[in-house]
Amino acid sequence: MPENLLEQIETIAKRARSASLSLTGASEEEKNQALEAIAQGLESNRKTLLQENKRDLNAAEDNGLSPAMVDRLKLDDTRIDAMAKGVRQLIDLPDPVGKVIESKTRPNGLEIRKTRVPIGVIGIIYESRPNVTIDCAGLCLKSGNASILRGGKEAEFSNRALASIISGALESSSLPDDAVQLIPTTKREALNHLLTMDDYIHCIIPRGGEGLIRFVSENSRIPVIKHYKGVCNLFIDATAQLNMAQDIAVSAKCGRPGVCNAIENLVVEKSIASQFLPDCARALIEKGCKIFADTEAQSILSGMEVSSAGEDEFAEEFLDLRIAIKVVDSLSEGIAFINQYGSGHSESIITENPGNAEMFLNNVDASSVYWNASTRYTDGFEFGLGAEIGISTDRLHARGPMGLEELCTYKYQIIGSGQWK
Repeated sequence: MPENLLEQIETIAKRARSASLSLTGASEEEKNQALEAIAQGLESNRKTLLQENKRDLNAAEDNGLSPAMVDRLKLDDTRIDAMAKGVRQLIDLPDPVGKVIESKTRPNGLEIRKTRVPIGVIGIIYESRPNVTIDCAGLCLKSGNASILRGGKEAEFSNRALASIISGALESSSLPDDAVQLIPTTKREALNHLLTMDDYIHCIIPRGGEGLIRFVSENSRIPVIKHYKGVCNLFIDATAQLNMAQDIAVSAKCGRPGVCNAIENLVVEKSIASQFLPDCARALIEKGCKIFADTEAQSILSGMEVSSAGEDEFAEEFLDLRIAIKVVDSLSEGIAFINQYGSGHSESIITENPGNAEMFLNNVDASSVYWNASTRYTDGFEFGLGAEIGISTDRLHARGPMGLEELCTYKYQIIGSGQWK
């Protein structure tokens, strides 16, 4: 690696650490003013953002990216408005920093307060989606963390334009200019070196394909909060309202197939499979979806263009207009299938039986579990968190959409009156 690149990454990390110490003492008003400047910058630089995003879209077309991946990359007026709205939603949320989680007074008179504080410096490694630049920067600022952003080459021009807007907003605010920094290169060597900066960076959050996340997890000296992949399942129970089940299945697969909360497997109880699957499969095929099915489902869908599904298909995050269908004998078998092949992201049951719903909600092992609703709602904005920095499939510290509180840790503050031992 060129020595100047190594030095550049170290300088970014050191500046971020210094900025994080200043951010800890920033007031809620100061942070909100910076966030409003970012929102206004998005709106006033709309033309430039669309021009730079067009450069990325042209490159994506030349490189043969799938339609679903291009959709993840694309910016338009609606998505720019959504980014600005997400930033302003953060302004409306209470500042988590400094909140006392619990307090108690010991017999010796010591008052012990468990108080929420920022993590410090957070590195976010992500691919494709330029809105992540704004979501992560905004969430980190509101929670008092400095952030180092490293986007993918697919969105290089879009990310630079967005980072420029953020830098301008910080320069006009009282917050440190280095509170948000974008790594200026997408070279893998820069990422490798960033992952060794454990003296300055306190947490790494990778967002992207499974390959990227495994690489980061295996090569980082810094604690990693992971979201390996989104193999989400929709289970159709014997008592389901079939029209509702079909609407949810088609929307959850075909609405935005390239996002992590889209379903990849459709799991159907055998007693209603012959009644449900033909119409649902036709609706999916009409949307351009390719269907993989197990032996039972293939028999029901004979005459349709259906491919065979096995372990590889059931475990795959397609991120595309493809879906795998599994027919099971019972709810218990469906839960076992989901716990085997799901990735712990989001799972849903469609049922009119409250007992079956409770069994599913309690026994499915995932960060977000639904009853009669689409998995597509697993999202920080939809959960009222003001977007999210990622959706964690880990079990420690944070699980599911990570909002402001999940970007904080805590410390103990002990107040005495002269106690000594």
